Amino acid sequence: MKKNKIKKMMAEGKPIINGWLQIPSSFSAEVMANQGWDSLTIDMQHGVIDYPNALQMLQSISTTETIPLARVNWNEPGQIMKILDAGCYGVICPMVSNRKEAENFVQACLYPPDGYRSYGPIRGLIYGGGDYGDHANTEILKLAMIETKEALDNLDEIMSTDGLDGIYIGPADLSLAIGQKPAFDNPEGSATYEKIKTILDHAKKNNIFAGIHNATPEYAKKMIDLGFNLVTVGSDQRYMSSGAKEAISKLKLTKSSEESKSY
Repeated sequence: MKKNKIKKMMAEGKPIINGWLQIPSSFSAEVMANQGWDSLTIDMQHGVIDYPNALQMLQSISTTETIPLARVNWNEPGQIMKILDAGCYGVICPMVSNRKEAENFVQACLYPPDGYRSYGPIRGLIYGGGDYGDHANTEILKLAMIETKEALDNLDEIMSTDGLDGIYIGPADLSLAIGQKPAFDNPEGSATYEKIKTILDHAKKNNIFAGIHNATPEYAKKMIDLGFNLVTVGSDQRYMSSGAKEAISKLKLTKSSEESKSY
């Protein structure tokens, strides 16, 4: 089976730079995959991507060495199994709040006897190889999102779940969970920043990986230095909108300056 290189990199202490896909397009996914990301996550929770879109995007990503991941929209076994069957090499599961939910998530990703994943990797066999079924339990990356008030009270219970590879922090929902406004790149000393450090400390204590969503590369670098194994920077939608806005603002500023000189 094709090795999950980012899982190996994290085990070796190498940081993973993860990109985020919210646009339902195989072409934009292909463009992003060719930019050098270690992994790309297809966002099926807050993006506008459905299963047929995701399948085509996975096909585009597989033309590169970038590892394909997906964030599912809920801890629902059928959806988790189906996206894995499509050739996804890792799942980020939102709103995992207790040990039971973590176990349900992990077991949906694993074939018996370790879990209850149904066998039928229709595209997994193509992307992963003919021996996919023999090694999928080891290679598939399983990250539970810590972002609810209940989860903060159950950190060790969640993180000690057998088979869970790591956790992933969604700073916006985490902020809401502690009564703060949703935000990314929270400054040091803020309530959300302190919770982020607490979650990271518990991940290290339980010897599992830790990932976090970031708005800027500068803040992502700071999170790597803090000890995170995987950092997500921006998204395809944000890069498109920010790049267009920057170009337009420069042109409009130039036009305004020229007009002012004529008077």
